[in-house]
This record gives sequence, structure tokens and C-alpha cells, in this order.
Amino acid sequence: MKNSIASFQYAINGIRLILKSGPNFIIQLIIAFATISVGLYFQIRISEWAIILICIAGVLSAEIFNTAIEKMVNHLSPEKNKYAGEIKDLAAGAVLLFAIISSIIGIIIFYPYFMN
Repeated sequence: MKNSIASFQYAINGIRLILKSGPNFIIQLIIAFATISVGLYFQIRISEWAIILICIAGVLSAEIFNTAIEKMVNHLSPEKNKYAGEIKDLAAGAVLLFAIISSIIGIIIFYPYFMN
């Protein structure tokens, strides 16, 4: 039980860290709250909520992974390094891809509501 509580505390600490040091995470969080607000306004269906929430969780989680990868790479390779840069670019690309696809999904879901 102690290990479970400690694991939970470490995870909460990770959320605190990203909130303190992740400006992109804050922007994505604001967009997530705006999306949730629009969903509440239009009273979207439960299945649409499920898709929207999966997208939000995916983008935010990808940003946390990206930040962790960047911190690890910066620690392991503080000097400018071609491969370190590529690793960080790949991680950032994953976030961007998830965000673009999530935006397209949001447009698909919300378009009919805006048109009515």
C-alpha cells in the first residue's frame, strides 16, 4: 500500500512539474478547457465526449512525455549534439501530430453544431 501511495505522489509531483515548467502544456490546457466549454455549451453526445476526452488526454500526455524526453536529453547531452536534437525534434513532432489530428477530430465533431 505504501508503494501505491508513493507512486501516486510521484505522479502528482510530475503534474506539478509540468504546470511549473511547461508553457506549451499550459496553452494546451487552456485549449482543452475551451473545448470542454464548447462541448458543454452544445451539449454534445456522450460518444463525442469520449472522443474529445481521449484527444485531450492524448495531447496533454504526449506533451508530458515530450517534456520528460527533452529534460532527459538535455541532462545526458548538455552540449549541442545532432542526435540529441533529432531525438527532441521527434518527440515534439509526436505532440504536433497528435494535436493536429485532435484538431481535425474536433472540427469533425463540432462543425455540425456550429452550422445549426
